[in-house]
Amino acid sequence: MTILNRIEQSGRSMVEMLGVLAIIGVLSVGGISGYSKAMAKYKLTKAQDQMAMLLINIRTAFSGSPSYSGLDNSTAVQLNIVPADMLPGGLGVSVGAASGIVNAFSGSVVIATAENGQHFKITFNGLGKETCTSLASSDWGTEGLDSMQINSSAAHNQANLPIGAITAVGECVNDNSTNSITWEYY
Repeated sequence: MTILNRIEQSGRSMVEMLGVLAIIGVLSVGGISGYSKAMAKYKLTKAQDQMAMLLINIRTAFSGSPSYSGLDNSTAVQLNIVPADMLPGGLGVSVGAASGIVNAFSGSVVIATAENGQHFKITFNGLGKETCTSLASSDWGTEGLDSMQINSSAAHNQANLPIGAITAVGECVNDNSTNSITWEYY
């Protein structure tokens, strides 16, 4: 009796492999999209936190002073008002790099004295339309907030805030990262 040796081959067909690749492709696109949305939300939250920290730190640093006279980017860095994540070199940044304060979206931040030293301004530059809208309509507390300016629009005074901020979001028109917001506090 002759026994024939049968060799069975096992494996995947080309159709099965194409199906697997299609599923991987769909999951990858969904994952990248979800990651992009999560990163945008993270950066927005980080920018809101940066703004809040600047506000608190400035008020704390100048609490015993009759005015905000002399407040600018260099002074803010010297007085450790600026959070480390807003400085390009982190904690080891030199005072010479003070003009390099950046927000979570890599846009410049300008801190300045206003109204003869009685007020101060914080400007966030390099914001996209959605970010500009979200930051402009955020509740920054009306106590001490005197006005807000979006791009080159007229400043919205405290009487119109936060309702004015919500109507002002229409001024965040640029789809690219060229919007700016200036908050003025007393």
